[in-house]
Amino acid sequence: MQQLAARPIDVAAQSRNHLMTSHGIQLQLCQACAEETTKVIIDDIGDRNFSLLVDESRDASIKEQMAMVLRYVDKHGYAIERFIGIKHVGDTRAASLKASLDGVFLKHGLSMSKLRGQGYDGASNMRGQFLGLQRLILDENPYAFYIHCFAHQLQLVVVAIAKCCSSVLDFFNHITLIVNTVNASCKGHDELAQEQHDNIVSQLESGEIFSGRGKNQATNLVRPGDTRWGTHHKTLCRFIEMWTSVLHVLENSHDDAENLTQRTTAGGLISQMESFEFVFILHVIITLLGKTNELSQCLQRKDQNIVLAVSLIGITLRQLQNIRDNGWDQLLKDTTDFCVKHNIILPNMDDTIPARGRSRGRGGQMLTFYQRFRYEIFNVLLDQIIIELNNRFAERSTQLLRCIACLDPRSSFANFDEDKLIQLAQMYVDDFSIYEISFVLRNQLENFIADVRAYPSFVSCNDLGSLAVKMVQTDRHIVLPLVYRLIELALILPVATASVERAFSAISIIKTELRNKMGDDWLNYSMVCNIEREIFAKVDDDAIIYRFQDYRFRKGTLPRRSSVGSSSTVDQVMEDTDEANN
Repeated sequence: MQQLAARPIDVAAQSRNHLMTSHGIQLQLCQACAEETTKVIIDDIGDRNFSLLVDESRDASIKEQMAMVLRYVDKHGYAIERFIGIKHVGDTRAASLKASLDGVFLKHGLSMSKLRGQGYDGASNMRGQFLGLQRLILDENPYAFYIHCFAHQLQLVVVAIAKCCSSVLDFFNHITLIVNTVNASCKGHDELAQEQHDNIVSQLESGEIFSGRGKNQATNLVRPGDTRWGTHHKTLCRFIEMWTSVLHVLENSHDDAENLTQRTTAGGLISQMESFEFVFILHVIITLLGKTNELSQCLQRKDQNIVLAVSLIGITLRQLQNIRDNGWDQLLKDTTDFCVKHNIILPNMDDTIPARGRSRGRGGQMLTFYQRFRYEIFNVLLDQIIIELNNRFAERSTQLLRCIACLDPRSSFANFDEDKLIQLAQMYVDDFSIYEISFVLRNQLENFIADVRAYPSFVSCNDLGSLAVKMVQTDRHIVLPLVYRLIELALILPVATASVERAFSAISIIKTELRNKMGDDWLNYSMVCNIEREIFAKVDDDAIIYRFQDYRFRKGTLPRRSSVGSSSTVDQVMEDTDEANN
């Protein structure tokens, strides 16, 4: 034993065995990276108010995962949304979700009293007025106002107009059937691509279209998704662009059909495409989805704020009303020109046809083609989308948003109203004392409006976000702290849960069908590092190493960055992690 004790330790052999590749060590390294990344986010929030965005979805192993994002205004005046983690929940009851949230808040040292907004989708367990998650949080903190995700509400609007009349519902069914028929086989898919290529070459040679960088790219029909109606707009636009090519592929499908069913289906789809009603509805839907798709893209921006979102909805409503009142003639002309170009028979608008669902032989109600297309399709679609937008976005008329709208800087603060802004402060009595509301705030508001209307750089502000940044840059957030506090509270309110939904896109990359045994902790740490990669890249390696070393006593230690020159120990460890995972 004495001889063994006296034997010198082979340090070189020990370092060669210290590879840091075991699963437990790799998990702790990833944990250290994620915790240091999250620490940067929590430190950036500091003592500021913030809002919460939550959504749930299943992962590859059929586990219900709840993703959480915090929205706050940083020290430079920018509205920031940061992912803080994902949590496996046993069930989706509001009480279970609330308990999981409390655990996350406790882990990160966040206080529910600083919460000033909630953003969820329309699920009953989230938005329930009496037992939903938003109600449980409001019972604990009455200033955490709930905003239903604007992008989700817009999605419901578009779904409603797709089902508003039987003609439009039939149209979407035919579109889906055409796309499926054309893309049913590799042969059909290749034929469509080749036919479109030949058409583009022919149009370039004839001078109908012009070449240029980014123009005339190879494309194909996209199968529209049921949960993302923006894909329908893309599909319909490509449908018009590839009209001749689609007809050519359907004709080939008819001629090469293996059975009567396939031949009948292809022939029926050709007849549908070459009907005036199909072309008319196609042009109407593209016009409407074009307006809603543009609005949807704006609502899903990370830096979007509630004032601009409400304004965009109002602009969209006015545009749709203008189409309803004045857009018929132009739409009919576009449809007619398209039909003439593609040799589609034009109906006489004064001829009569039986109303849909009525028999001519039994003396059913008769309509002219004009009445059919103008009143039963065009007006019904426009009326339906306008009604749905007004009903779904009823929040625009709430007292909270009416008051916040007074901070809109456009047109030299045309909506500015001191009384409503004082009412807004009274809704946040936890952030403003009675003395500040009664004696200080009105004076600061008077000074603020006189100052910004006279200052040229403020006149150029076109939304609330740029106003907050400009106030910080000119130190007016220090001179007028109560006014800046109101602007900050308005910016904190969530607009859409797009940031949370993007987190679930990361899940499909990190936790795949081949790697569906990944544990909840490993998934959470990996997602934090992946989604907040910009912050993770700036975290000091030594901070990660110190945290990793503090987890437990180890025989060997990772070298500090200062001791290894320009190489990054953590980068190497993360590469080893990727290799171990693969």
